[in-house]
Amino acid sequence: MALQINATNPEHPALLLELPWHLPLEEWPEKYLVPLPRGISRHVVRYARAGDEVIAVKELAQRPALREYELLRDLDRIGIPAVDPLAVVTGRTDPGGEPLESVLITRHLGGSMPYRSMFETTMRPATMHRLMDALAVLLVRLHLAGFAWGDCSLSNTLFRRDAGAFAAYLVDAETGDLHPELTRGQREYDLDLARVNISGELLDLEASGALHPSVDPIDFGTEICARYQDLWQELTRTSVYPAGKHHYIERRIRRLNELGFDVAEMQIEHASHGDTVTFVPKVVDAGHHQRQLLRLTGLDTEENQARRLLNDLESWMATQDDYAPGDPLGARPEVLAHRWVREVFRPTVRSVPPELRGQMDPAQIYHELLEHRWYLSERAQHDIGLETAVEDYIRKVLPKRREPLRPAEEE
Repeated sequence: MALQINATNPEHPALLLELPWHLPLEEWPEKYLVPLPRGISRHVVRYARAGDEVIAVKELAQRPALREYELLRDLDRIGIPAVDPLAVVTGRTDPGGEPLESVLITRHLGGSMPYRSMFETTMRPATMHRLMDALAVLLVRLHLAGFAWGDCSLSNTLFRRDAGAFAAYLVDAETGDLHPELTRGQREYDLDLARVNISGELLDLEASGALHPSVDPIDFGTEICARYQDLWQELTRTSVYPAGKHHYIERRIRRLNELGFDVAEMQIEHASHGDTVTFVPKVVDAGHHQRQLLRLTGLDTEENQARRLLNDLESWMATQDDYAPGDPLGARPEVLAHRWVREVFRPTVRSVPPELRGQMDPAQIYHELLEHRWYLSERAQHDIGLETAVEDYIRKVLPKRREPLRPAEEE
């Protein structure tokens, strides 16, 4: 069987052909590999370079490779945070003509870390709670989209910094299934697997001495169930309000927006006696603040980063002479937002030397600068200004960082 490369981008096959597909992945020469931290996997996984891109290459049988490739493409189409599928390579043989396993190729998620790398220094419980929050949000988003993961775990997830919190991304979709809608039993099965897997992974960390002494692995495994149930209830529960109290519905929608979700479709029914109104969110989409920031500025960020940047944008807009909400003669919000990007956001980020940024993306850099400004202003008991904060951050904070994306050091 001839070597075949099925790719999402017509440019990728030419770049991928340069890699040594005639060798088992474990035997690839160092010159092809990129030394990035890898999580635990049941398959052989390596990071390699293809042109200007860093890719993750996973060896597995042809049928599951093709199936996972299609599932990841489906998740990408519906906007679920997951690794980006690039290609599947089949028909591999060694120099002697013996068949080799197929490989699934995904784009490396920049700025991401597998959980074991994050525990290289003892992670504080508060940071671990944020990891559980991120994983619970990911699982809820998957279930709202009708995706049964079948193997939710820390090992099958990558984490990125998101303005003091974390964003979780699905890595391994091999055991998943996409349905129009999940039953309660399917969701509970996924959740129970998550509880068992996470407890087991934390017990392994405890045995190796990498777990904070105050952390109970069983309690933390159970915690994701509670956090999942609270979020699922908030997103899907039926509300009954007195007739005429329409602002109650608006308040419920605003609460969902604060959690980072939009109500794309809703069901509102008046009771036959006319005394009450029933409100049910039918379709809930994540990324409320992401979409709002993208619409206004063109910046594509994580959800919490978007929330923080929007707050700064609104504060800055209020200082502009032509800011007049509701006045047709005032500047439109989109115009002011692009002015903020041009005059504030970009110059501020560019003032941070590239060699000190590490893996932080521009939105995370700007968030940290805002945090540093707040810290210095609190200490000085007055606003010290962004320019002073940037100078102090570059001079005193960044040079001391051994690893800019080490969550255990963020506390």
